[in-house]
Amino acid sequence: MHVTDLRGIDVFQQRVKRRLDRCFEAEVQSYSEWCTRLNGPRYMTVIYAPLQPRLEQVEAALVIYHDLTDHELAAEALRHAQAQLAHMNRVTAMGQLAASIAHEVNQPIAAAITNAQAALRWLGARTPDLEEVRQALDRIVTEANRAGDVISRSHGLIQKAPPRKENLEINNAIREIIDLTHGETVKHGVSVQTQLAEDLPLVAGDRVQLQQVVLNLFINPTEAMGQMNGGPRELLISTSKNDSGSVLVAVADSGPGLALTNVEQIFDTFYTTKPSGLGMGLSICHSIIEAHEGRLWATANVPQGTIFQFTLPTACPCR
Repeated sequence: MHVTDLRGIDVFQQRVKRRLDRCFEAEVQSYSEWCTRLNGPRYMTVIYAPLQPRLEQVEAALVIYHDLTDHELAAEALRHAQAQLAHMNRVTAMGQLAASIAHEVNQPIAAAITNAQAALRWLGARTPDLEEVRQALDRIVTEANRAGDVISRSHGLIQKAPPRKENLEINNAIREIIDLTHGETVKHGVSVQTQLAEDLPLVAGDRVQLQQVVLNLFINPTEAMGQMNGGPRELLISTSKNDSGSVLVAVADSGPGLALTNVEQIFDTFYTTKPSGLGMGLSICHSIIEAHEGRLWATANVPQGTIFQFTLPTACPCR
């Protein structure tokens, strides 16, 4: 039978022929896609392999179809479940920060009200000072934008949206999390320091998911150090480019630290050292970094505490 008898002339001309032509030029061709079949949509992986018993020419093409529909549906269900868990983890984390976020929003609102009252006083004077009024109005705009930024960052982390890969500056994403968690670190008496390398290459990833990782790595040590009776409470976040060309992010704390036997176990699902913890945060972070083709690990800090580090591959210049 001719291929057109099996697949139809349109499919043959539009999709099969060019792959067969390349196959008969001794090139292996392969692709995966959803296809319409009589029994419904199927996810197929197709391989065109040249059969070349004699080196001078290809005599036939071996075409192998793998029906991976069940596998793809299971993988899609797993991705959906992971996205649901990641969203739940973000909402839980933002719930923990609710009081601090409210404080961060209330500050610029209170400042805007103060400046508005000052502007009204300058306008109500016997000789209105328009320059003072203009400056007060400028400060109101600044404070309103500041409050809007806090709300925007909070909304971005809480909203439920499918992962989206984009080229982003990891330093900017980190600064937003530092601003968002400012009230929480102050409440626990934690001093936050940064060493963010300049001229870092862009990374390819989902901004919300990567910020979720940084958020988790901030909240966990902040809460742990908040329960310490003495000693320094310091959090240092740094970025750099490692020897392999990837971007390296490190979060070092001076907290109680981790038992060396638990370093790998802390990334297991449902493992937690916190009395009220679900044991999902670090596991989800580990999955997010792996999905971004990076690596997340933990080591002991000196003289005390823990260092969490993760790598991210740089963005493709062609993006």
